Amino acid sequence: MKKIVVIGGVAGGASAAARIRRLDEQANIVMFEKGPHVSFSNCSLPYHLSGIVENSNRLVLMNPESFEAKYNIDARVESEVVKINRADKTVTVKNLATNETYDESYDELILSPGASPIVPRLEGVDLPHVFTVRNVVDIERLQQAIVEKEAKNIAVIGGGFIGVEVAENLRLAGRGVTLVEFAPQILTPFDDDVVQILHKEMVDHGVELIVNDGLAKITETSITLNSGKEVKADIVVLAIGVRPETTLASEAGLAIGETGAIKVNQFYQTSDRHIYAVGDAIEVYHRIMHKPTRLALAGPAQRQARAVADHIYGIPTTNKGVIGSSSIQVFDYAAAATGLNERTAKQIGLNVEAVYIIAPDKVSLMPSSNVLHFKLIYEVPTGRIIGAQAIGKGNADKRVDVIATLITMNGTIEDLKELELSYSPMFSTAKDVVNLAALVATNIMQGRFKQVRVSDVRDLVEQGAVIIDVREENEFAAGHVKDAKNIPLSQFRERMDEIPKDVPVYVHCRSAQRSYNAVMALENSGYDHVFNISGSFLGISLYEYYKDQTENREPIVTTYNFK
Repeated sequence: MKKIVVIGGVAGGASAAARIRRLDEQANIVMFEKGPHVSFSNCSLPYHLSGIVENSNRLVLMNPESFEAKYNIDARVESEVVKINRADKTVTVKNLATNETYDESYDELILSPGASPIVPRLEGVDLPHVFTVRNVVDIERLQQAIVEKEAKNIAVIGGGFIGVEVAENLRLAGRGVTLVEFAPQILTPFDDDVVQILHKEMVDHGVELIVNDGLAKITETSITLNSGKEVKADIVVLAIGVRPETTLASEAGLAIGETGAIKVNQFYQTSDRHIYAVGDAIEVYHRIMHKPTRLALAGPAQRQARAVADHIYGIPTTNKGVIGSSSIQVFDYAAAATGLNERTAKQIGLNVEAVYIIAPDKVSLMPSSNVLHFKLIYEVPTGRIIGAQAIGKGNADKRVDVIATLITMNGTIEDLKELELSYSPMFSTAKDVVNLAALVATNIMQGRFKQVRVSDVRDLVEQGAVIIDVREENEFAAGHVKDAKNIPLSQFRERMDEIPKDVPVYVHCRSAQRSYNAVMALENSGYDHVFNISGSFLGISLYEYYKDQTENREPIVTTYNFK
C-alpha cells in the first residue's frame, strides 16, 4: 500500500489527492494545509467584496470531513509542514492549534505550497488597515474591515488580475477606489493598443486609475506615490504580485530553478525522484519562448496534479509546456489573452506581425450584437500563431480559446483561415472574427496591402500626413481625426483624383473594413504608398482617450466615437 503525503490543499494539492484516490482505492493519502480551509475557489475571492458571492462559506468547495467521506483522504487543516526529512522520507508537521509537532512518513511526497503575496518593504505596510488577498481568511478580514470602518476610499496597489478584480468588485459595492499600477498599463498580458479599452472602462465606472506610478508610503489615512501624489485611503489592498513559496523545498536541498521557483522535470519530479511539485511554486516550460517561466494559474496546476498522480502509477504522460491563457471580466467587458503578446514576442527576438480588427461578435441584426476587438500575433514568415487578445461585451474568451487550441497544435494563420466553426446569428457571424483576422493576416503576409496601427496615428497627425476618412459625411461630421479629408466610400471612385500619388496616404473608416476596400481600390489604380489604419476611427478614439485625459494632452480627434 502506497502512502502519499500532499503539502497544500488548494488547486494542485487537492486535485492530485483526488486523482490518486481514483487510481488507487488502497492508497493511504494524507493532505496537509496550514490554513483553516482546503479546496477553496482562490480565483473567486474578489467577488465576495461585491456580494456576487454573498456568503464567504461558498468559497470553500470542500472541508476535511467531505474529503474523508467522499474520497477517504485524511485532510488536516491548520497543519503546517515545517521540514522535509528526505533521508528518512518523513515530514515534520506543526499542529497550529496545539503547537505540537510530529513526523509523518511518506512513500511519495507532493508539494503544492502555492505562492505568497509580495509585500514591499515600505513605510506603513504593517499598518492594520493594509491587506493582501490570497485565501478565504484574507478576503473575510478585508470585507469585515471595510464594513466596520465604513470605508469610503480604498487604494488597490497593483494592476494585475487580482488587483483589477478587487478594484472592480469594490467599485460595484459602491466604494471609492483608486487603482495604482507601477507599469504603464494594467493587465500586462495585453498589448498597449488594446488595453486602453480597459483603461477607459475602469475610468468610466468611477475607478481612479493611476499608471506609471508606484507606492512609496502608507499612512493611517492616505498613500503617497513615487510621484509625490497623495491619495486618501481608509483601506489599502496590496495586489502587487506573488512569489513562489519555496522555503520548504530550499531547506530540504531541492533544486531551485532560474526563475526562483522549484525546478521540476517533465514529470513534475523535483531533484528528489520521490518528491513532486505542482502549482504556483514551480517552474514550468513555456512552449513558445522555449525557456522556463512561472505561471500562477489554476488550470495548469490541475493538469500538473493529474500528471503527477498518473506518473506515480506508471500511466504515460506528455508534458507539452504552457502557453499562458487567461480571461477576466472588467465591468461590462470580457477580456481574454493567450500565448505571447506582441511586446513580449519582439522582446525575445521573434519576428512577428500583428493584426488588430474590430468586428461584430454576432450578426449585427441581433439585439445582443456587440463590437469585438481582436488582436492576432503571428510569426513571419512561417505564419505560426503566437498569441491573441480579445476584448468585447460578448464571448471574447471563446475566440481566445480557439487560438489557444491552434497554438497548442502548432497552427498557422492558414489553418485559422480555413478553420470551420459553428455558426448561428445569435452566437457569431458566418465568417467569425477569428477567421477574419486570419484573412487579414494572410493578405498582409502576401503583401496585398500595408497597414499602420492606431498607436501610429498621433505621430502621423503631428507630421501632417495625408489621412483619408472614407466614412459617410454624417459620420465624419460627428467626429473625425483632425485635418483628415473626408471622401466617403460611396463617392470614392469618382473622387480618387483628389488623393495625391506622390506621398504616403493613410486610409481609415470606423473599423477598417470599408477603408480596406478603399485601399485595394487605390492600389489597383496605381497608388504605391497606401496604408490601411488598423482599428480605424473607433480604435483611434479608444486608444487615445485615457492618455488624453490623464496626460492633459490635446486630442487628435474633434470628437471621440466609442460606438
